[in-house]
Amino acid sequence: CGIAEGDDINLKDCGDACKLVRYCSDACEKEHRPKHEKECEKQVAKLRDELLFKQCESYLGDCPICLLPLLLDPDKNSVNACCSKIICSGCRHASGLLKKKKSKCPFCRHPVPTSRAEADRNLMKRIKVNDPIAMRFLGMRCYWDGDYITSVHYLAKATQFGDAGSHYQLAIMYEEGNGVERDEEKRFHHLEEAAIGGHAAARNNLGGLEWKSNRKDRAVKHWIISANLGLDSSVKNLRSAYLDGQISKENFAMALRAYQAAANAAKSPQ
Repeated sequence: CGIAEGDDINLKDCGDACKLVRYCSDACEKEHRPKHEKECEKQVAKLRDELLFKQCESYLGDCPICLLPLLLDPDKNSVNACCSKIICSGCRHASGLLKKKKSKCPFCRHPVPTSRAEADRNLMKRIKVNDPIAMRFLGMRCYWDGDYITSVHYLAKATQFGDAGSHYQLAIMYEEGNGVERDEEKRFHHLEEAAIGGHAAARNNLGGLEWKSNRKDRAVKHWIISANLGLDSSVKNLRSAYLDGQISKENFAMALRAYQAAANAAKSPQ
């Protein structure tokens, strides 16, 4: 409407966060919104893509003991219920945690729980202080036990703190229909949120969905980012895309070098 912001007037941003226009009131937004709607939708989609296709680091981070990047293979890492720290298998072996019955956590030195009940009590202590890793761990345990309703509860709570792993698991559950109704839109949303948070497998899956939808340029972008994180399945997908003519030789070679660099970074010299 042309009214400028001043001491007596505070302009409000567009409700869709397009960052293109601001309104002086709800009535102003209602009147001028139809003229701005199409442009707003394009801008929101553009900003979403800028966020989605930004190269990020793995959501797993580094092992808190050896400070090497944690491997993407979940079998190579473990979560301690006492402190919710994800520790690589190498540090667990080095600490003797797998050999001694009466062991201590290699990170916080808390005695390792001797029963599931004790481990659950430790987890609940971490959950009470809003630890998203503990929420995800308990949510995954409930999922494996077949208690999908409780699993969704803890996973959804963890996503409120931006946990990429929980977003990914929820995407799987929306695909399977376990604990929730099947919903492709919500599945896609959680995959995107997981990918933005640095979940390589989620991004690889997004690439597969985009490829099937014939949006091959978007698929290649996803696979390049996840290959840069060290995911070997994305390298295989990029190889197929290269043979299909969807990625240049130079960009494929760059992705291979980045993949190898990520793999080397996680290797210990010892």
